[in-house]
Amino acid sequence: MSVSGLCQICESRPAQERCANCGTLACDGHYEEGKGLCVECAAQADPTQPSPSESEDVDIHRF
Repeated sequence: MSVSGLCQICESRPAQERCANCGTLACDGHYEEGKGLCVECAAQADPTQPSPSESEDVDIHRF
């Protein structure tokens, strides 16, 4: 799938992937290819993994 635009997490690098859960455009650094998820959704799916933004709640069901 072709995506275009900036990563919606860091807002500085080109997006390469789209999260299968929330649809967020993510760069390689903010996407977990093995899970098909952005780092925010991956952190919600695996609570032992630190969240990219501890102060931010992530709604993995926003779509």
